[in-house]
Amino acid sequence: MGRKVSVIVPVYRTGQWLDRCVSGILAQTYPEIEVILVDDGSPDECPALCDAWAGKDGRVKVIHKENGGLTSAWMAGVSASTGEYLCFVDSDDWIDKEMIEGLMAAASDCQAEVLCGNYVQEEKNRSIPVIQPLKPGVYEGDALRDKVFGRLVGEEKRPITLSRCMKLFSRKLIEDNMHFCDPSIVMGEDMNITLPALLDAKRIVILEGACWYHYLFLWDSMAHRYNPRLQENLLLLNQKMQEVLKAKHAPDKEGQADREFVLLLFLELKNQVRGGKKGWRKRIRRLRQNPEVAGALNRARLTLRLRENRILYRTLKKPDFWHLTGLKLLFWIYDLRKR
Repeated sequence: MGRKVSVIVPVYRTGQWLDRCVSGILAQTYPEIEVILVDDGSPDECPALCDAWAGKDGRVKVIHKENGGLTSAWMAGVSASTGEYLCFVDSDDWIDKEMIEGLMAAASDCQAEVLCGNYVQEEKNRSIPVIQPLKPGVYEGDALRDKVFGRLVGEEKRPITLSRCMKLFSRKLIEDNMHFCDPSIVMGEDMNITLPALLDAKRIVILEGACWYHYLFLWDSMAHRYNPRLQENLLLLNQKMQEVLKAKHAPDKEGQADREFVLLLFLELKNQVRGGKKGWRKRIRRLRQNPEVAGALNRARLTLRLRENRILYRTLKKPDFWHLTGLKLLFWIYDLRKR
């Protein structure tokens, strides 16, 4: 009998996609799986759909809980799971039937490994394969420290995506690091678990090709609706990231943290420019004056290749009327073309 893989699916307001998601998981060619559906207090038909799947297939277990957000949902799923490896799938996404078998083919007996596939971004009229920037291969020992641990964050393109999804984790890597997870962080929350898990790994495998995970990209939901709490969230995320890097003795931990924080701040800049109402310029200038932000901007040594990021960086460093107005115009044109 093979090693069991637990597939954990947080469920909230995804009734129109849930059947596609679950049927894809249950169709896996790898036989030793269990599926944990975590109904996070969803107010729609999702609880009934979850129960229906449990009634049809004995591999499905359902947890019903009060709404607590994505992090609390997958943490509940981990606690209820029994597999040696953990796999996370969001309930509006889906996976190809060979995904788990393909990832497990690269597994070893080290009990502290992360097996990384790739994904397809599914948009309205196109499907875009997205490949891990880190070269495919097996990373262990010195290669982990020299090529991975010193650059997990703080780069325009992280070498390994920090999403929970499209990966398999040895169970211990997740269980040992759940204390870093803060359910109040709701933007970039996967970093809280994936970053420490990767830094604890003894073996990381990057598969070539392996675009088995399908990420549903909804432009309407990603159209950057204004989030008044984003800045607060990013400050919390930065504190947690620094805590993780320090606890794991990551190489260049201060430099990685400063660079990543500046890159994360680009999200708040776009949030204000795209969706901020009256006073958005003032809020950006106040952000720039925040001591935590000012310190990171002064210390960070960023090499930015993307034109958009270079513009954001200049604007964040000098948020005067002309920089901000020009940025607003650029994003207005960009969003108009995307639609």
